[in-house]
Order: sequence, then C-alpha cells, then structure tokens
Amino acid sequence: MSHRNRFTALAAASALALTLGACSSASPAATSSAAGSAPAGAVDCNVGITMPTRSLERWINDGEQLQSKLKGAGCTVDLQYADNKVDQQISQVQNQIAGGAKILVIASIDGTALGPVLETAAKQGAKVIAYDRLINGSPNVDFYATFDNYKVGTLQGTFIEEQLKLADTTKTFTLEPFAGSPDDNNAKFFFSGAWDVLLPYVTKGTLKVPSGKAPKSDAEWASIGIQGWASDKAQAEMDNRLSSFYSGGDKVDVVLSPNDSLAVGIQASLKSAGYKAGTDWPLLTGQDADKANVKAILAGEQSMTVWKDTRKLGDQVFAMIQQIVKGETVTVNDTETYNNGVKVVPSYLLEPEVVIKDTVQTKLIDSGFLKASDVGL
Repeated sequence: MSHRNRFTALAAASALALTLGACSSASPAATSSAAGSAPAGAVDCNVGITMPTRSLERWINDGEQLQSKLKGAGCTVDLQYADNKVDQQISQVQNQIAGGAKILVIASIDGTALGPVLETAAKQGAKVIAYDRLINGSPNVDFYATFDNYKVGTLQGTFIEEQLKLADTTKTFTLEPFAGSPDDNNAKFFFSGAWDVLLPYVTKGTLKVPSGKAPKSDAEWASIGIQGWASDKAQAEMDNRLSSFYSGGDKVDVVLSPNDSLAVGIQASLKSAGYKAGTDWPLLTGQDADKANVKAILAGEQSMTVWKDTRKLGDQVFAMIQQIVKGETVTVNDTETYNNGVKVVPSYLLEPEVVIKDTVQTKLIDSGFLKASDVGL
C-alpha cells in the first residue's frame, strides 16, 4: 500500500466526523465544502499574515501578493516574515492577535510549535488558515490551503523513472536522494511521493545509493532531511557524499532534490567536484520554479522543477478569507488527507506541474509567472 493510501486510510475515520456544507460558487474547481465553519455573520477583514522567511524568493512573492489583494479589497493587513526563527514567528502572531486580527494566515516554520498561541487566537474568535504548511498538534487550525504535496514528489519520482527508463532497463544507475527540513510537515509528503516511485528500483538494484543514505521506507524520510531547506547545508552534504563515496571515476547519475533551494546547493557541489553540464551532469530535480533554478534548467544544470503557481494559492486563500468575512461556508476539496495529529484539517489542494527546458517559455513566461528577462531569455 502506498504512503498516501496508508495515510488516507488512517485519516478517513476522523474525516467522517466533519460536517460537510454546500459548495460555494467562489471556487468552481472545488469538489466539496467543509466544516471548520466560518463564524455566523460578517466579521472585520483584519488579517495577520506570517511567512517563514525572506531568504527564499517564493515566500516574498506569496506574502506580498496576498497582502496586495487584501488591501485592494479594503482589508487591514499585517504582513510579517520570521527569519526562520520559531520564537519570532510566535511573537509576530501574538502581536497580530493583540492588534485585533480576526483571520490569521500562517506559513509555519515549525508546524508543532504554535499550539499555545493558536489557543489564544481561538479564545479571541480568530480563524486560522495554515498556508502551504500544515500546523500540527493543534485543534485550532480551521483550514489548510496548499498544493497536492504528495503529487509534487510523485512528479519528481516519475520524471526520474521515465528519463532513465527504469521500468525496462537492464542498466544500473547511481542515485543520491535528499529530503526537506524535518520540521516542515510538507517535506514528508514530497519525499513519500517520490520514494513510493523510486524505492522499488532501489530494492531491485536498478538504482544504487553508494552513500547508503536510502531510507528503507518513506517513513524514515527525516534521516536524510536538510534542516531549514538550507542551500549551504545541502551543498555540504553533497560535498561529503561525493568525496566519500565517488572516487576513481565513479559518477552520480541522478540526485533527488525535493526543492529548488536544495538544488542550488547540490549544483554548487557538483561544479566544485568537476561535473559539467552536457557531459557528466546528473539528472537533478527541484520544486518552486525560482528564477535561479529556471536559469539552471536552461543551462542544463537542473533537469526539471515542479511548478506550484503560488498566485493560484494566494487567490484561493483570498477567496477563503472573503468567505470567512461574509460568514459563508469555506470551500475546500479534501477532508481526508491532512490529519495534524488532533484533527483532520479541511483543506484545499491545488495541482502542481512539471517544467522542463522545453516548457519554460510556454508555462512560466507566457503565463506571466516570470519575465523572460528574469531568466535570460
């Protein structure tokens, strides 16, 4: 049974306790609308947004785009970035509650550390939307908006499978897998999606992991996690693997990187070790379509990225906030998958998609997500 099937089966019993409401017309793509109901009657559109860091391009874009939409609708908005410091994020949320925020949008740094401050929010009647990262261990998470994170990993694993023709080949390839930050709930979904595709080939011997850093199951993903999604830590880890396990002309054929920030560090390590694009450069995955990584894709130094159009995520969260403000039922399309350890959080999942060199123009540039000048086109 796949990770998702096991996870969903465990969550299903809890999901039955949720009361489903009628679908709102605000999001025609939704398949259901759910409990965690918005308060009866209208509330002030006073919104606190807390993003984890300014060090990653995507969080800056996410925060500023959502802030702009809310201000355009006449809402009071406080946008904060927490520099990847848990205590700082907790303090920011506390200040937003004290400032009268009725809706909190939180992309958490540590999804288990916010329980006490969310209890305070609940006592003051504030609704909480977990933004792209699930907040764990608290009953006071009303909604979750994200992409299908398991599918992100599945797309990465399937890309590797198809590029190397693993289902049919008699060749053996070397693989080095990486996972995301152990304190980020999304990281386990990314890795599980990819590992459910790749582990059978590791077990069979078609994929070999010279470093030995190949979890025996996707449940052990955190053993190869890179704390804080830090590029420099990924670079140091790849440096160690290359120097310790690849000698005498041995080469790595494929690197599973769950996101673009880790891929940046891995690229730097490969260059330092003498790998060259177009000759012995390995397959390298990613996620987020950051500008630097799209440039790397065009240069042959990254094979793909999984694009999550965060504008759509911002649009969905904006629609959810409007529904809460109006006292309407909030639209979601998943009431089974995301159990935070206390409850199944009603969620809205958006679809990610693969971008490769040949589709950078049609997917990223033509859609307006990036400018051609941003990536040297």
